Amino acid sequence: MAKSVQARRFRLVFFSACAAALCGMYVSLTNGTFDISIADIVRTLLRMDPSREHDLVIFEFRLPRILIGALVGFALGVAGAALQGMTRNALADPGILGIHAAAGASVVLGMFLFHGTMRSPGWLTVMTMPMFGWVGGIAAVVLLYLFARRHGELEPQRLILVGIALGSGFSALTLYISLKMNPQDFEMATVWLSGSIYSATWKHVVTILPWLLILVPVIWRKAPILDLLQLNEASVKGLGVRTKRERQILLLCCAGLVSACVTVSGSIGFVGLIAPHMARRLIGIPYKYIVPACGAIGMALVVVGDFIGKTVFAPAQLPVGIVISIIGVPYFIYLLYRSRRR
Repeated sequence: MAKSVQARRFRLVFFSACAAALCGMYVSLTNGTFDISIADIVRTLLRMDPSREHDLVIFEFRLPRILIGALVGFALGVAGAALQGMTRNALADPGILGIHAAAGASVVLGMFLFHGTMRSPGWLTVMTMPMFGWVGGIAAVVLLYLFARRHGELEPQRLILVGIALGSGFSALTLYISLKMNPQDFEMATVWLSGSIYSATWKHVVTILPWLLILVPVIWRKAPILDLLQLNEASVKGLGVRTKRERQILLLCCAGLVSACVTVSGSIGFVGLIAPHMARRLIGIPYKYIVPACGAIGMALVVVGDFIGKTVFAPAQLPVGIVISIIGVPYFIYLLYRSRRR
């Protein structure tokens, strides 16, 4: 009975989040500096009497941006669910653990080495940047393992403290590298690091898509393991789970997803923190439901947040990372207050 209730709740939450994301996509596609009716969009997409202006606005500016927002939000939601599950820590998040900052520092280093090629990126540059981000993410994972372990096991409290320290260190490194750039590259890096997707292109969509198609199914297949990892360490090992190996696989998958997201969108924080909390409150514990629900909630957060950033403050555009942070910082303080009272 409980499983059927959870399944119904999952379907309701998943399809509601997808509906919210689709509504955000619709208003983002139709509204802006140049408004387009839904009839014109349908005619343009189906190639029925298309116009060059509509092709330019839809295919070059709005559609890649919307798709990048949806993919990044989905990936960050899934990564946040996996990190919180494997660490048994409700405050674990790619940004708080320093993975965002490490991947960002590595990508900024790539920008510095490529010397301005990111301003008009070709396929080689766009496909190379995720590897820079992945190296940075792996570096953060290795450092977390080195400094957050006690008696060979990850400690939740030490993990948060080490993650905050790593985030500060990598942010300082990013600032140092940025100051070595020429003014044009520095301006581009600053806007990008704030979590902006306004310059998204189809190349960026192609760049992030393989990482999601490979790593998200791996994490979802590990849902039974994530359920078992909620038990105490002795019980998990008694059930025959190779905890160290499973955590390493999950950490590598999360690092890959976060690094790919940072490459195309900069640092968008708090999605991986908020989505799992919302999913657990609405659905329950089973990770076979939590993982896809977190992806859908994260997708809705980023798509709607990007629409707010580009319309509420028009003609200026506020990066989606700042919009999510405005929501996420008070929520994080609330979670810290709740965890302190327990």
